[in-house]
Amino acid sequence: MQSKIPATVITGFLGAGKTTIIRNLLMNAQGRRIALIINEFGDLGVDGDVLKGCGAETCSEDDIVELTNGCICCTVADDFIPTMEKLLERDRLPDHIVIETSGLALPQPLVNAFNWPGIKERVTVDGVVTVVDSAAVAAGRFADDEDRVDALRAADESLDHESPLEELFEDQLTAADLIILNKSDLVDAAGLSAVRNDVAARTSRKPQMIEASGGEVSAAVLLGLGVGTESDIANRRSHHEIEHENGEEHDHDDFDSFVVDLGAVAAPDHFSKALRDIIATHDILRLKGFADVAGKPMRLVVQAVGSRVDSYFDRAWKPGEERGTRLVVIGLHDGLDEAAITAALQDAAR
Repeated sequence: MQSKIPATVITGFLGAGKTTIIRNLLMNAQGRRIALIINEFGDLGVDGDVLKGCGAETCSEDDIVELTNGCICCTVADDFIPTMEKLLERDRLPDHIVIETSGLALPQPLVNAFNWPGIKERVTVDGVVTVVDSAAVAAGRFADDEDRVDALRAADESLDHESPLEELFEDQLTAADLIILNKSDLVDAAGLSAVRNDVAARTSRKPQMIEASGGEVSAAVLLGLGVGTESDIANRRSHHEIEHENGEEHDHDDFDSFVVDLGAVAAPDHFSKALRDIIATHDILRLKGFADVAGKPMRLVVQAVGSRVDSYFDRAWKPGEERGTRLVVIGLHDGLDEAAITAALQDAAR
């Protein structure tokens, strides 16, 4: 009997570095033929385009499937299951399947989908890998001041509920078989120790936890965990699942996104500095995309989270390809002023 194809689910909050980790994996896959399923948040498939530009022989463009019809945890039956079925119908099957969830997806419904008839017999979840932005956690993005919270709770009982962002972060940790503390080079030893303690305190499970810089994690560490997570997912319930038992509904109305199309960027350094100011002014959670730099033959990838803006040239513009700057802006629902942000980005590009 043919052994099951292993699948690795890579999850993590916005800007944690999932795509970078996968890009590094593809370029060092040790001969494995890898199929990718990518769940992008928003209408622009940025992550898919970044990975298609990596030039890895073990993962061609035909092996990359993008799901841009919504959050993967909400479209399992309509989107993910048919995609998996088509993948398994191919004459040449992959050696390993890697699934990158959006930064806003709950891993639990996705992992449970591997128990679907026709999939369970042929594919197993090798493991769930949760990527954590160490620098963001160290800066208090998901770490509460317990004394202050306790004082506020004493004054206002309504503060006894955690924010949706915090719940999502904890759900991704709860589902993990391996936690990667990425961007560890941006945090000193004391800060990294605090991050470890904070992350460990957010889940009753104790998955393995490792540190990484620049998304550099070897294939030997990422692949081959051999957990079979689909058989244990009932023991890793999310906040949503617990709330749903009480009749509450799940949605992602807390988040919103839009795409901004711009012309060429005149000065990349000025543009990056302006992005930091725009993100801070408008409380943007995540900004990512591509930029056309005037006079440059290469396409510039832009990845921004918080005050950090990273960019690199990934490939040359293809003959006949329309050049341009296209950015996805992600933030809290009703907290994004699309017109003001668009105008600010237009000014920054000039």
